[in-house]
Amino acid sequence: MSSQTSGRKPTFLLAAAILATMREVVASKVEEAANRVAQSAGLELVEVEVKGDGNARLVRISIDKPEGVTHADCQFVSDKVGEILDADDSIPGHYTLEVSSPGVERKLLKPQDYQRFQGKKAKITVREEVAGRRTWEGVLAGFADGLIALETEPGEIRKLPFDQVKKANLKFEW
Repeated sequence: MSSQTSGRKPTFLLAAAILATMREVVASKVEEAANRVAQSAGLELVEVEVKGDGNARLVRISIDKPEGVTHADCQFVSDKVGEILDADDSIPGHYTLEVSSPGVERKLLKPQDYQRFQGKKAKITVREEVAGRRTWEGVLAGFADGLIALETEPGEIRKLPFDQVKKANLKFEW
């Protein structure tokens, strides 16, 4: 047997995998709490993001409602979700909680987003090329059978598979 080592540190990879799993567990707990609070206030939970770890953890929650989100809506969700997370000790260590609207160029994350924002301009990037391109811009024309309908030119509808979406957001015209 050789006493030489390769110098590799497999425990680092294991530690990174454990941290990623812990982040997912924390995100799931935050999403559950935020969803309960948002629904009780007639708000839509758009997205929950958890970034960082230890004392540098950032928890970001995006909420929305048809008539637009107010500062009071954000404050309410922040207060209530913060109380739940602190009572359950769901997040180890210190964290910063941010609650905001998704903004004018909000992400399109769920199938229902493509229906709700039908008639609005959007930019969609897919994982695999469709007709030689990965990035498409146009007007949302609906969603059915797992396909996003995007009017890329007047009268020209391109169908993009929802399960291939890498990134999608509304496009605000300035």
